[in-house]
Amino acid sequence: MKSYSLKKRVLLWFGTITAIVLIIFSFTFYYFLKQSVQLKLQTTLYTQAEEIEADILSSGALGKNLLKKEAYRNLDIAVIKEGKVILENHKFTLNYASYYPIRKDRFFLIESEQYLKGIYVLILQKPFNGKVIVATHKIDNTIEDVEDTLLTVMPLLLLILLFLGSKLIDKILIPVEHITQTANAISVNNFSGTIPVPEKEDEIKALVEAFNRMIVRLKEGVENLNRFNSDVSHELRTPLTVIKGEIEVTLRKLRKPEAYIKSMHTIAYEAEQIEQIVENLLLLTRYSKESIVQTFEPCQLDTMLLAILSKYNSMIHAKQLNLHIAVLEPVLVHGNPLLLAAIFSNLVDNAVKYTTKGKKITISLYRKEKIHFMIEDEGIGIPKEKLTKVTDRFYRVDVSRNRHIQGFGLGLSIVKKGIELHRGKMEILSTLGKGTTVHLLFP
Repeated sequence: MKSYSLKKRVLLWFGTITAIVLIIFSFTFYYFLKQSVQLKLQTTLYTQAEEIEADILSSGALGKNLLKKEAYRNLDIAVIKEGKVILENHKFTLNYASYYPIRKDRFFLIESEQYLKGIYVLILQKPFNGKVIVATHKIDNTIEDVEDTLLTVMPLLLLILLFLGSKLIDKILIPVEHITQTANAISVNNFSGTIPVPEKEDEIKALVEAFNRMIVRLKEGVENLNRFNSDVSHELRTPLTVIKGEIEVTLRKLRKPEAYIKSMHTIAYEAEQIEQIVENLLLLTRYSKESIVQTFEPCQLDTMLLAILSKYNSMIHAKQLNLHIAVLEPVLVHGNPLLLAAIFSNLVDNAVKYTTKGKKITISLYRKEKIHFMIEDEGIGIPKEKLTKVTDRFYRVDVSRNRHIQGFGLGLSIVKKGIELHRGKMEILSTLGKGTTVHLLFP
């Protein structure tokens, strides 16, 4: 696996912290071990001194036989009175024996790299006004052995931990390497790569899932952009051609003012068509399922619907249509107001445009577990085999038969996209020559 600066930083921090912990542990262990050895040695010597005192007091005299007991065989023992040694066993070899009784301390530890020697001084009770010195022979200094062992083992342990930490970091960074490889392989024309999702629920799995979701969003964004470019180039070609042709014809020679006015009206109409196409396409590509949630706000659908219907009053009266509101309940929903208004506007616009003169349009808005919106018209209807295509962009049913009805084939595409972004459903039922029913279901 390649060497990453992240790995080096983690290893540096891990090694530093581990070294500090090992040093603290070593010093603590050494300190408490030393204290334990000293305490055990002091307790042993004190016990022996107490036994010697008891023997002296019970015998009533300081005889040499007092110090020949088997229990005292491994000890240096001496009785000091007025600064002089008045009784000692045959193994007493303590230098400066008269020095220790005059000190305030009772226990002394002589320590070197090879051995330890403990000394305890006990004050005898009356009538024997003296002091008993009990000392051990030279015993091996195991504390120093432990210290040498720690100095040898701890660096080896640190190296082993660093090695294991390196392997562990490599294992952890494998998904990160996959992410890097996948990211390097991604291009505008290639969004096929995804990272295998680990089974364990941890931060790495969350990172992988987030990256895979990002790939999906990027893919959708590029697809929307490509579709937008394709749609724009396809649909804008006609009005731009008309505008260009009109300008070229007008500029060929001088004309009467009326001809220029007519040309300007044509250009203005085509420019308005271009503006509407671009606005509709932008509405289709502006939002994604993730981004639209941030634009949600409380929307009163019944109020919004009435405001939209009022804009079509003149068209409804002109075609002598019968608008019937079967159910209109107060309905509050969290959504994007711009997109919700576009959904209602396109459905009402289609119903008014494709319903023949004198026919009926029925609208219902109510809540029954979920929010229902239905709009039924008695218009020209849609052939059954074309129902699955009417929500495609720029698709129009039998354009030659409906030349007098203006439109771009984007209305139902906007409705479908808007419903999907609000996590709803749309159902279209239609019978040719009898009418169409669109049923929207909001969560």
